[in-house]
Amino acid sequence: MIKPALTVLLASPRGFCAGVDRAIQIVERALETYGAPVYVRHEIVHNRHVVGRLRALGAVFVEELDECPPDRPVVFSAHGVPKAVPAEARERKMLFLDATCPLVSKVHVEAQRHFEEGREIVLIGHAGHPEVVGTLGQLPDGAIHLIETVADARAYAPKDGDNVAYVTQTTLSVDDTAEIIETLRARFPGIAAPFKEDICYATTNRQDGVKAVAARAEVLLVLGSANSSNSVRLAEVARRAGVRASHLIDSADALDFAWLEGARVVGVTAGASAPEILVDGLIARLAERYDVTVEHVEVARETVSFKLPRALDVAVG
Repeated sequence: MIKPALTVLLASPRGFCAGVDRAIQIVERALETYGAPVYVRHEIVHNRHVVGRLRALGAVFVEELDECPPDRPVVFSAHGVPKAVPAEARERKMLFLDATCPLVSKVHVEAQRHFEEGREIVLIGHAGHPEVVGTLGQLPDGAIHLIETVADARAYAPKDGDNVAYVTQTTLSVDDTAEIIETLRARFPGIAAPFKEDICYATTNRQDGVKAVAARAEVLLVLGSANSSNSVRLAEVARRAGVRASHLIDSADALDFAWLEGARVVGVTAGASAPEILVDGLIARLAERYDVTVEHVEVARETVSFKLPRALDVAVG
């Protein structure tokens, strides 16, 4: 049987970013150093395959610190945590490891600086996302005002419009965030901005890769879990860039070949918390039905790496 031809445009960069890689390594090293179980507050990163693999190695994922025994290590996820969490860990004299992405920590530092300088702070982000919860929790209740949409930006009423600053969640849509920032700047021309864009380099690069692929692809397949903000944004960016359809899938097992009916060019990418093995699996599944030709579409080369903290950044209360 002759298979129909299918060109797969493989976006690059894709998959793990430096912050995700570092967080996973911290859990792995903790397991090697202290043995199982090692507790992790919230999913270390938002990918069910990563979480499943670490769980099999002995990681125990919990939502709150009170679910962790005081005599075992606990890791804080890459998304960051409110200040109250490490404070509680110190009070309980727990051994804890902070896997917060350095780029998320940068946002925390910015928010603290604006607060100390007396500015009213706006956080652009999605309510309930762990990163947003962590950033809001860096300062007293009410010190940061969350804005999710352009409509929110138009309705925002600070006490002093001449003394406002903004920070953003690191995994947002670049285009959506730009529109919100433009709205805020139009209303508050003196609004203080981050020294360097808060949306992380990996999020931006992966979205740029999707736009490049979307120029030729009829369908885009995004590997990533549904609770991964940056992965969800990739599927949205593709739709806005003009592909016929984009689908977010956890793995090749979720692929529905009906989505590709009539397509000759398909784009593939992976969110920043999705391992490359999932990409390999998807290409292999496509090859079961099609005569696949893979073309790499590179928009940037990532050389960023984050060192593991000394002694795994262990702190004992």
